[in-house]
Amino acid sequence: MSSNIRVFIFIILSVVLTFHYAEPCESKQGKFKVGNNDSFPWISMRLPDKVVPLHYDILIHPNLTSLNFSGMVTIEVLIKNDTEFIVLHSKGLEITFASILLEADWKTDSEEMNLNVLGHKAHEQIAIMANKTLLTNQKYRLHIRFQASLADGFDGFYKSTYLTSVGEERVLATTDFEPTAARMAFPCFDEPSFKATFSIKIRRERQHIALSNMPKIQTLELSDGLVEDYFNVTKKMSTYLVAYIVCDFRSISANTTSDIKVSVYAVPEKWNQTQYALEVAVKILEFYENYFNISYPLPKLDLIAIPDFQSGAMENWGLITYRETSLLYDAQTSSLSDKQWVTKVIAHELAHQWFGNLVIMDWWNDLWLNEGFARYMELVSINSTFPELQIDEYFLSVYFGAISRDSLKSSHPISNAAETPTQIMQMFDSVSYDKGACLLNMLKDFLTEEVFREGVTRYLKKYSYRNAKSDDLLNILSLTCPEEDFISGHSCYTSTQVRKNAYRYVKEPPHLKETMDSWILQMGIPLIVVENNGNQIIVHQERFLKGIFRDDPEWEELQSGYLWHVPLAYITSDSDNIGRHLLKTKSDVIQLEKEVKWIKFNPNMNGYYLVHYEGNGWETLGQLLNQNHTVLSNKDRTNLIHNIFQLVSVGKVSLHQGLDLLLYLKNETDNLPLLQGIGYLEVLYQMLERRGISDVANNLKKFILQHFGDFIERQTWSDEGSISEKKLRTELLGLACQLHHKQCIEKAKQLFDNWMASNSSSSIPTDVLRTVYIIGAQSPDGWNYLLEKYRLSLSSSEKNKILSGLTRTRDTDKLTEFDVGSFSIRGILYGTTAHFSSNKDLEDVKVFFKFLKEQGHELTVADVAVEMIQKNIKWLEQNLQVLRKWLENVLSNEAS
Repeated sequence: MSSNIRVFIFIILSVVLTFHYAEPCESKQGKFKVGNNDSFPWISMRLPDKVVPLHYDILIHPNLTSLNFSGMVTIEVLIKNDTEFIVLHSKGLEITFASILLEADWKTDSEEMNLNVLGHKAHEQIAIMANKTLLTNQKYRLHIRFQASLADGFDGFYKSTYLTSVGEERVLATTDFEPTAARMAFPCFDEPSFKATFSIKIRRERQHIALSNMPKIQTLELSDGLVEDYFNVTKKMSTYLVAYIVCDFRSISANTTSDIKVSVYAVPEKWNQTQYALEVAVKILEFYENYFNISYPLPKLDLIAIPDFQSGAMENWGLITYRETSLLYDAQTSSLSDKQWVTKVIAHELAHQWFGNLVIMDWWNDLWLNEGFARYMELVSINSTFPELQIDEYFLSVYFGAISRDSLKSSHPISNAAETPTQIMQMFDSVSYDKGACLLNMLKDFLTEEVFREGVTRYLKKYSYRNAKSDDLLNILSLTCPEEDFISGHSCYTSTQVRKNAYRYVKEPPHLKETMDSWILQMGIPLIVVENNGNQIIVHQERFLKGIFRDDPEWEELQSGYLWHVPLAYITSDSDNIGRHLLKTKSDVIQLEKEVKWIKFNPNMNGYYLVHYEGNGWETLGQLLNQNHTVLSNKDRTNLIHNIFQLVSVGKVSLHQGLDLLLYLKNETDNLPLLQGIGYLEVLYQMLERRGISDVANNLKKFILQHFGDFIERQTWSDEGSISEKKLRTELLGLACQLHHKQCIEKAKQLFDNWMASNSSSSIPTDVLRTVYIIGAQSPDGWNYLLEKYRLSLSSSEKNKILSGLTRTRDTDKLTEFDVGSFSIRGILYGTTAHFSSNKDLEDVKVFFKFLKEQGHELTVADVAVEMIQKNIKWLEQNLQVLRKWLENVLSNEAS
């Protein structure tokens, strides 16, 4: 077993053991019985709909010394059908008391009877067994007392810690409930459709503060020296949006023009890193209120940076929790890319206050209605509020990320069945987020910005405080009418704007639902094959599957049944006006007014499809790039580079054609296509180096340094320029040092040595910090110094960059010194295996995933990782000799 596989397995085992779920507790009073599942009165994973929660009264008391908590919840419920029991969710909670009281008895002194509670461990459910029939249309109060330990992982109500600058450990208690972890904090109806209002009380010590979704309305002094904070009643919402935190943080605040109080919280010593987040939050919140024409419905919005947090952020209504790197900005150590990331995550979570909080999907199968919209609104909001961050360019990586995942056999439809907590959790992937955003962007282009925005606003207004499905959105986007009729549910007429826009594609306007169902209900991405016959353009669609060739035995079966309604757009050598055609069949013909030399589909990448130009199509486009690349936009040039290398992976074009296309980059004037092309070469180099194919790796290194040498030499070790210039600097200098470019390594080492000699008082430009740390970490003294800086640094962005340096050491024993609990399991699994390309690596990884499965951890990312390694192996088998010969020829020609 190779050393990198050993390290990989060590890291994952550490994480898996850290995250192992807590087992449900049994009541010491014997009233709560886990029992066998045969005795449980309900058999479905989903809760019965005969009991509906209306309001929760919750009291929580976390003890930050003993690291446990106790609580009481009173749930007002409405009985829809007679029942003998109430089933709700609970996981890892010890139930000490449960009673049910009829509405008529609420204000009397009726004695509450401690009822029997049954548990279904596998379904994470409990059943409160009533002592008499609960009657239809009656309201009851369900009262439950419970206790548990604060969770050790990052789900439910969990313990988080941080170190002060003098090494003191401090503890806080915080929540993260999405998608199915509210049940770990209090017994509840933990499904998105069971919306209710919440009154929350937090008992705490005086030195701490308590935060929740709503503003605090009063604090009571208790006799035991504790205090109890009361928070205002929430809006109607799902359980996973509930949040509460007990900590010692500090905050800064500002008000929006609509008088919403926005506050940003962080640990006291990082309080000075919160100003940028506050500026962004205020500006983007104001933008969304104007864009949607719907006011933010709460009186306050808190954003808080949690030291230990699993995801980038969580959109709890009124109290958004963030990983520190996603909220804090330190001008001394954060790069412009870090600033773009913070802005993007804030924009994403604030969009959720409408998409996901005000209106939420009916069930997790339509998660894309939450996450796809939030990802799409990053683009819309930041383009308007912070145009200097060039979010348009970032959005291309959203497209490419979606395509990378969606072109695998292990992909899934964007609306996909998910029942168990594990299946639900695995819906949080690039298909729901990135593909969802791409489809919304394509839909906006299809309908026009005006119609799309109008429809989205009406969707939000109609389903406010309600649940919605994909069809609900599509039906509203298909129709328009006077607002009062629309909201009241009266009939609507087809919009002339929608009809006019649809005529851009076909003679009769298409049915929007039929068109979009082809994207929502089937997985994958179409490949549009184009043949230019002068004034006739023949187009054909097929499913694009990375690594699957037409002559593979499985090809026909994997293509069977797939058909998309593709809104094609194109420009030609004759006109840069965008032509449109809706492809609803396997093949069709586009009739042009006259013959054209070239045609380019998917201008500016508004459509979610790949394109192959048959015949001499790629050769013609390559010639165009060599002669005058500015005829095409920078996005279209980047799109062509991405397209051709995707096609190499399925044998549609040869590798040498793809590499030939990159030769024009020597004259490229824009950083976006340059970064795309260099990125592919870097991936190739890493794969070759890891496989030990030294002759080809060395020749590829020579080619990169020769062909892009002028670009490398022009880079300064500074923080000057636009964000795309900074990204190019970071990428090129990082790659040059990786390729052992002498001047690059010397400069990086000089900067590191000066910084270390000055005890970190001298500054290093933030754009090159990561590269400098990687070079500095290659010496034992440098590695040890960085490790100490990592432990003491108060900047999360700096710690991330230091970690990059520490993990690039060639001394694998040092890697075992890390606390890896804060990393996402799926991210580690996928990121670690993405460039494996040998049969030995594949077998080792399969053995590892088999072990995980035997331990009860069956993850779909296992299928993704294995499939990617198989495709890497196949890619090298198909292309290694082609690459070797191409490099020999090119280097020989350049030498002559």
